[in-house]
Amino acid sequence: MSDRTHFGFEQVAPDEKARRVKGVFESVAGKYDLMNDLMSGGLHRAWKRFTVEASGVRAGNRVLDVAGGTADLARLFADRVGSSGGVVLTDINSAMLTAGRDRMIDEGRLAPAVQCNAEALPFRASSFDCVCIGFGLRNVTRKEAALGEMRRVLRPGGVALILEFSRVWEPLRPAYDWYSFNILPRLGRLVAKDEASYRYLAESIRVHPDQPALKAMMEHAGFARVEWFNLAAGIVALHRGYAL
Repeated sequence: MSDRTHFGFEQVAPDEKARRVKGVFESVAGKYDLMNDLMSGGLHRAWKRFTVEASGVRAGNRVLDVAGGTADLARLFADRVGSSGGVVLTDINSAMLTAGRDRMIDEGRLAPAVQCNAEALPFRASSFDCVCIGFGLRNVTRKEAALGEMRRVLRPGGVALILEFSRVWEPLRPAYDWYSFNILPRLGRLVAKDEASYRYLAESIRVHPDQPALKAMMEHAGFARVEWFNLAAGIVALHRGYAL
């Protein structure tokens, strides 16, 4: 196993990445939702609705939202599964998890909130119909371990969904790069008072596996019928795979 991993463009020890990612999300938790709206022009809400629609989840199902943060996906899934189903919200970061839990409570959606590492999920094997991670896999230190855990907790026939920044359509790359490395850090400085965290965001996207590479990683983890859907010309992609 390699003793180095990416933190943006830097190569760091795994423990160092975990510590620094924790710092990023503790810093931005209070402005996380506002920044998502500003950065994407509100499009992230449509991407998340598409993810829930693509899940095929129905009333009575059990859903695990990994790295669920402020609970955008968990809230949508809770409405989908209804009172006969269940959603579990998880995140490794206490500030993000608290924001998501409080948001769901304020809206009358009751769901367990569990602080845990995506690489070691504290749930029984074959206990969920759907496992989702939205904009979280990029920050995981050992992505293969997290994918293996997602596969382990899925019931046979269950679906895994990974919504993540990906490889943009080539003709748009120069403009996208300019926006990412110039506008995003400035927004971070002005709105979240944290330029460095949003520079990390831009860098982390560039070192994350592209669409074919992530598909191959999911297949290696044991998922079948893996496919992806490009959103916003590949700025974001939804990968979907099934447990057999």
